[in-house]
Amino acid sequence: MKGQKLNKHQTGLTSFIILWISQSISELGSAMTSYALVLWAYQQKGTAMSTASMAFFSYLPYVLISFAAGTLADRWKKKNIMLVCDTIAAAGSGTIFLLLCTNSLQLWHLYLINLLIGCMNAFQQPASMVAVTLLTPKKYYSNVSGMQAMSASCVSILQPALATALMAFGGIQTVLAADLISFAVAFLTLAFLIHIPEIPTEIPEAPTEIPEASTVKKAKKEGFWQDSMEGIRYLRKRRGIWKMILFFALVNLLASMGGNALMPALILSRTANNTKILGAVSACLGFGTLCGGLLATFAKLPGSRRKTIFWSCGISFLACDVLWSVGRNQTMWSLAAFLGNFPLPLLNAGMSSVMREQIPVEMQGRIFSTQATFQFFTIPAGYLLGGILADYIFEPWMAYSSPTQSRISLLVGSGKGSGIALIFLLTGLTGFCINMAALKDRDYLELDRRPEES
Repeated sequence: MKGQKLNKHQTGLTSFIILWISQSISELGSAMTSYALVLWAYQQKGTAMSTASMAFFSYLPYVLISFAAGTLADRWKKKNIMLVCDTIAAAGSGTIFLLLCTNSLQLWHLYLINLLIGCMNAFQQPASMVAVTLLTPKKYYSNVSGMQAMSASCVSILQPALATALMAFGGIQTVLAADLISFAVAFLTLAFLIHIPEIPTEIPEAPTEIPEASTVKKAKKEGFWQDSMEGIRYLRKRRGIWKMILFFALVNLLASMGGNALMPALILSRTANNTKILGAVSACLGFGTLCGGLLATFAKLPGSRRKTIFWSCGISFLACDVLWSVGRNQTMWSLAAFLGNFPLPLLNAGMSSVMREQIPVEMQGRIFSTQATFQFFTIPAGYLLGGILADYIFEPWMAYSSPTQSRISLLVGSGKGSGIALIFLLTGLTGFCINMAALKDRDYLELDRRPEES
């Protein structure tokens, strides 16, 4: 009977669309706050490490506890997890608001609050992903991934302009107030308008004979640790998916060494802290994702998801990181942002379709969290490494004249920001090459396997 109830809720996309819109509003509020606080942090120190540390403390708890959080996401009600996590994250924004109003805010406050928000994301992410699966018919998986990419891109487009306008009107406090209002909209919508069906459990038929004692022991519900390890055991049997997760751990290390953590420092250091140029480049990141999201939503993905995933990732590295490194003006940086983010929705749609189609829904919380643990654990390391390399190695090295530095400066320029640009050049070329090499690996052919349509 539970299975029939689940199918009843999966006859359309109405519930998903309501959830998607309300959560997107909340994400816009959070993104505006993050943008405003990155600017505030850079103004306090003027270093790449100040912005990289913000991201580091957000991701560190996420990857440390995601492994266990996924098991709890499978056991607990998805809706309750999302509501509690949103509430605690909103409390973090409220705390920052109070600290600003009393002129007490310091960088270490932001680091602690980002740690808290990272913990909440570790629980919310798997719960949210499973909730989307439960609300979405299988035939719409790729379309839903495209819709999520579209909303993320709209957030990227709007956040710099709206955050800057609100800061000009009433300071960072106004941005935080808008964030709290957006949270209230999402919370009330989820609490009263969205029904997330529970995962059906199979009821075994009555046994015809008394089972052996060992059989009864195996039939008992597994303990928490054994349940958590089930995600790893399952994935290791799916060699293609397991290798894909580990491969993208390397990709995320390279991407996080540059990417959004160092991009603000690159632009601000090369434009005398011109926040308007930074806002324009940030908006182009969103425009690129929006166009790619439209393509992923309304166009049929190529037959080979393996090729879609690795070509999209490789082109993103080549177009974004490399062009950012050699760019000298807003036009080049904006073009790089657009071209680099355009393929990402196709990449995410391909990966999402593989995971949702080939992983049983009753295991998706554990699997998605196992994926987060192993695929994303390199991100905080990359943020930290990128900040250290920029401030203590590449920036000082590019500041001194030498034959090698002079030749490299022909590509990445000279002066403040040239060391960060060199990091982007190295990560971009390396990222493209490893993705092209992955296309030759036959283990990834498994990613193109499609189960029978139901």
